Amino acid sequence: MSALTYNQNSFILDGKEIRLLSGAMHYFRTVPEYWEDRLIKLKECGFNTVETYVAWNLHEPEEGQFVFEGIADIETFIKTAEKVGLHVIVRPGPYICAEWEFGGFPYWLLTVPNIQLRCYNQPYLEKVDVFFDVLFERLQPLLRSNGGPIIAIQVENEYGSYGNDQKYLQYMRDSIQKRIGQELLFTSDGPAPSMLNGGMIEGVFETVNFGSRAESAFEQLKQFQPNAPLMCMEFWHGWFDHWGEEHHTRSSESVVETLDSILKQNGSVNFYMAHGGTNFGFFNGANHNEEVYQPTITSYDYDGLLTESGDVTEKFFAVRKTFEKYVELPEMKLPPVTLKKQYGEVILGERVALLDSLNQLSSPLESRTPLTMEEYGQGYGFIVYETMIKGAYGKQKITVQDIHDRGQIYLNGEYAGLVERIGGRSSIEVDITEVETKLQIIVENMGRVNYGPFLNDFKGITQGVRAGNQFLFDWTVYPLPLNDLSPLVFNSDEAKKNHPYLHRGSLHVDEAADTFIDMSGWTKGVVFVNGHNLGRYWEIGPQQTLYVPAPFLQKGENEIVILELHDHKESIRFVDQPVLG
Repeated sequence: MSALTYNQNSFILDGKEIRLLSGAMHYFRTVPEYWEDRLIKLKECGFNTVETYVAWNLHEPEEGQFVFEGIADIETFIKTAEKVGLHVIVRPGPYICAEWEFGGFPYWLLTVPNIQLRCYNQPYLEKVDVFFDVLFERLQPLLRSNGGPIIAIQVENEYGSYGNDQKYLQYMRDSIQKRIGQELLFTSDGPAPSMLNGGMIEGVFETVNFGSRAESAFEQLKQFQPNAPLMCMEFWHGWFDHWGEEHHTRSSESVVETLDSILKQNGSVNFYMAHGGTNFGFFNGANHNEEVYQPTITSYDYDGLLTESGDVTEKFFAVRKTFEKYVELPEMKLPPVTLKKQYGEVILGERVALLDSLNQLSSPLESRTPLTMEEYGQGYGFIVYETMIKGAYGKQKITVQDIHDRGQIYLNGEYAGLVERIGGRSSIEVDITEVETKLQIIVENMGRVNYGPFLNDFKGITQGVRAGNQFLFDWTVYPLPLNDLSPLVFNSDEAKKNHPYLHRGSLHVDEAADTFIDMSGWTKGVVFVNGHNLGRYWEIGPQQTLYVPAPFLQKGENEIVILELHDHKESIRFVDQPVLG
């Protein structure tokens, strides 16, 4: 089969003109058991292509340790897309943004000596090349020229929004080209002159990203690339949410108005996101607008054509109807709706204090100063810093300089206050009256920045801790990635407010179905079901429920563990509808 090419007006595949109608779906945000269901639904909406990013941090969580199983099995995802009749566009990064932790970069990149991200920097390029060697060896058989479904591959990602290092972009172009042969390469950028100037690469097809004003966006693209077809690589028909914001939605009428404008101009389109899915675990990203740190919520519903749990929406049908004006579509045959169940209340009768469980969950490390998570070899989750203050200092200000991202402070086991990056609160007032005072700080990594100029987002305590103006030294540190809770010893003690506790209960099911845990009434924390980290909840919303896909459950008893940081309740409810606003 021939590679995807193009003339002045159209894409060409196997000698025929083709309009790419693509929908974005990230394999790493949907459980593998549901990939086929979601892909069939995209096909039935009228799409002929699916697009996915590649999350480097999922595939190389520690340097030299590669993972391509389970939710990281990109090969099976691509083969499934081919099975249901979809072409595939792959955006391998190495940087992807995607509202994903660190824009897809693995945390350990920050520890590489002399590294500079997203530019022609030898230490950085060496790590990218190692990953690309492994990744493209797996993608090679799936390329169009080898009989597979991959028809196009992106170079970098929206680079014009970040920099203008053409030597770097040319290196990335050549790096991918030598691994894939003659497949179509492309870039994508915002439709502004600075972005197109910074992100375009000689010999590489350019696309633009936008959510409205298609005529002006395409007109700008034509000025830079006059002899090629038009494509919107990210049509933003929905949006993502930060904690503390309103849930974003966009009307079907507004979406199809812009879509119609794209198609009228003979444009191709990739819906971002056709199916959003979920930021399971600690993989949500964050934004930083130079003033405020803005972590992204667990749900990546995106107000897409399919909901977070894969149901078709009104927007889905409106988009298919618009497609039908321009292309002939077969009769729609949707798969059955995935079963949803309201399992009701679960009592959480057992609990254990996090600070009493440090030696069960972690091995202590010693350091003169409180180092960052990365320097202790930790990527995600929480970390506890502990030191002794010797001397009755009296009234003092405890300052945690540049905390990333949220710290709860304890003196001799008693809660003293909160410091957090959001809002810039770095100090609390205390009264140190004992000859020896144990200071403990529990720090949560709430997601590394995934977009913009502040990507170098170290986590934990990044500069130091002071009592007054005196820096404190000699620290014992407990990394808490919380990837194995089995060593915990639960009891029935009463939980103290503002002290983190892990609560445990059991859900009995006769039939596993999709469900949602209603966390309204709780304050802030993380939920685990049968060892699966569902992600974070927070009372400030907008998200109030956490999605539990049926494959995370089993017939019979299911272990539910909740890490609550502040205000403890006795039960949770399993409901059959999400609450995202």
